[in-house]
Amino acid sequence: MALPLGEGVGGSRLRRQLESGGFAAGEYVKQLSQQSDGDRDLQEHRQRIQALSEETAQSLKRNVYQNYRQFIETAREISYLESEMYQLSHILTEQKGIMEAVTQALLLQADRDDPALGARRAAADPHSNPFLPLSAKEAAASEEGRQRTLTTLLEKVEGCRDLLPESPGKYLVYNGDLVEYDADHMAQIQRVHAFLMNDCLLVATWLPNRRGTYRYNALYPLEGLAVINVKDNPPMKDMFKLLMFPESRIFQAENAKIKKEWLEVLEETKRNRALSEKLRLEQEVPPRAALPPPEATNPFDGEDEKEPPPEEETVDLSLEWIQELPEDLDVCIAQRDFEGAVDLLDKLNEYLGDKTVSQPVRELRAKVDERVRQLTDVLVFELSPDRSLRGGPRATRRAVSQLIRLGQSTKACELFLKNRAAAVHTAIRQLRIEGATLLYIHKLCHVFFTSLLETAREFETDFAGNSGCYSAFIVWARSAMRMFVDAFSKQVFDSKESLSTAAECVKVAKEHCKQLSEIGLDLTFIIHALLVKDIKGALQSYKDIIIEATKHRNSEEMWRRMNLMTPEALGKLREEMRSCGMSTFDQYTGDDCWVNLSYTVVAFTKQTMAFLEEALKLYFPELHMVLLESLVEIILVAVQHVDYSLRCEQDPEKKAFIRQNASFLYETVLPVVEKRFEEGVGKPAKQLQDLRNASRLMRVNPESTTSVV
Repeated sequence: MALPLGEGVGGSRLRRQLESGGFAAGEYVKQLSQQSDGDRDLQEHRQRIQALSEETAQSLKRNVYQNYRQFIETAREISYLESEMYQLSHILTEQKGIMEAVTQALLLQADRDDPALGARRAAADPHSNPFLPLSAKEAAASEEGRQRTLTTLLEKVEGCRDLLPESPGKYLVYNGDLVEYDADHMAQIQRVHAFLMNDCLLVATWLPNRRGTYRYNALYPLEGLAVINVKDNPPMKDMFKLLMFPESRIFQAENAKIKKEWLEVLEETKRNRALSEKLRLEQEVPPRAALPPPEATNPFDGEDEKEPPPEEETVDLSLEWIQELPEDLDVCIAQRDFEGAVDLLDKLNEYLGDKTVSQPVRELRAKVDERVRQLTDVLVFELSPDRSLRGGPRATRRAVSQLIRLGQSTKACELFLKNRAAAVHTAIRQLRIEGATLLYIHKLCHVFFTSLLETAREFETDFAGNSGCYSAFIVWARSAMRMFVDAFSKQVFDSKESLSTAAECVKVAKEHCKQLSEIGLDLTFIIHALLVKDIKGALQSYKDIIIEATKHRNSEEMWRRMNLMTPEALGKLREEMRSCGMSTFDQYTGDDCWVNLSYTVVAFTKQTMAFLEEALKLYFPELHMVLLESLVEIILVAVQHVDYSLRCEQDPEKKAFIRQNASFLYETVLPVVEKRFEEGVGKPAKQLQDLRNASRLMRVNPESTTSVV
């Protein structure tokens, strides 16, 4: 048994040679060129290398598929580890701040206990102790100086004056030059200048040819900003990452010292901002009113006293999970834990309930609403057609269910249907157009109706409690069916396929469409309405072909009996006529392979019955008159020719033969056509009955050549 290329002894030796550590491509090619006898050896060696390459690619693909779940789990663990490292860094920074605060308190206590010691320390170096209290005038001067510095720096940034209005509490904490890198490819993007304020971070880009001037790029509130240290990986070093959901940016500092300063000052500023917000919220919570002292009351006046009005219930926002709710939402969104984010929102809504809406609650709601908008944007992106369309309709269930929980079922329905429309369109475009039209139509129907059925089932699962969305699905199904019919018609009708092929293709499409009845969806009327124009055109085109062929045969008619030469040919013709429904055809056959009918009448009979059978496969009520009129036109061509020949022929023998052919048309062919039409349509055709009754032999002047039907 011959071994395939790349699998025999030579293939194993070639694999070991290519996998060796000291393999040199140049030396290998040189040696191969010297040892080969000619072009044929090189071609065979090339085939072996190509087969080995394909085998390696297949092996790599199998390994990827086998370890795919491990890759996903590893990525998830890395994400969890990154989050834990960030939390650890945050805890260490808080510990550092606590130690500094303790040191400050101890120094202040020592100065109060020994004023002389504090005076000597201040006299020795008045700037060495940053913890000495400032007077009100010095504090105001310091605040005014920081705001003046902020105003001066922001005047150099174009486009930020309206976005960053001046406020009494805003001041500049830190600023410096950075270089931004692409998060995916680690390619340098641009130079930027960052301004860190006590409540936000402003990023501005350098303006070319204008030294010291910048253009506004982005503004990020500190509440939604996360800082992550990026491990040095030469030549990429001195970098840190900023997470601002749903995006992230990587910046590189000038050196390790400046990077450390940025990390520390960002964490410190974030912590101070969070503490100040917490203090402000606690101060704004109205204190509970003290109960008035009991007064001496007259027991006999109890009936006249009114009960005191119920005390308004205040909302306690000092709970730890409420204080950390905005940051927890940011973490959930960053880690793509959509279910966890929605659970937190449900927990908050349940806690607040119908309680009094105070100013702190409004501010908390504003922060949470911003996170809800971010979460909605991410879920919308998950359902956008730009994302990968693999995985089928079930891949969208996670995003759709969370949007429905957020109360946005209409948007979820719209995005789900757009996603599925793009998936169906892509699947149709990726189909290869085969040489055989019927084979392509089988594949097209399988792909389209399977996708439609899966989409309908997933829609029913996701939107089971939203009956108002079902009308949107029907509209979508109609548009998807129009997309399918466009591809169908382009392949079947625009390419001028035969009527039999078109009938088989339409039959296949109808059978697949009936599969949708499993879920209570009937789109047959839609496919009929979309195909009726093309089918009418195909019927009329094929009718014209039959009429032209019949007229051409009529022009060459000699009114002679058919001689089939062999009994086999006669038997074949009998089978064909019997399949057409002509059960009395045997009475028109004679001995020695002769048929007592003309070739023109027999060919017309077979062509007309074939047209009727194929047309009935395409039939639906909208095509009734088109099919009936086409049949009448085709039959009239043959009937008029027989009547005209009967009037014009002078030879008695030929005239008797023409009468025999006319009798076959009137008494055999027309009744069979009428009966078959009634069976296929379900009701009789009055036009065919009138045509048969009117088409009778009339005795006229033999010299007349006028044809009357």
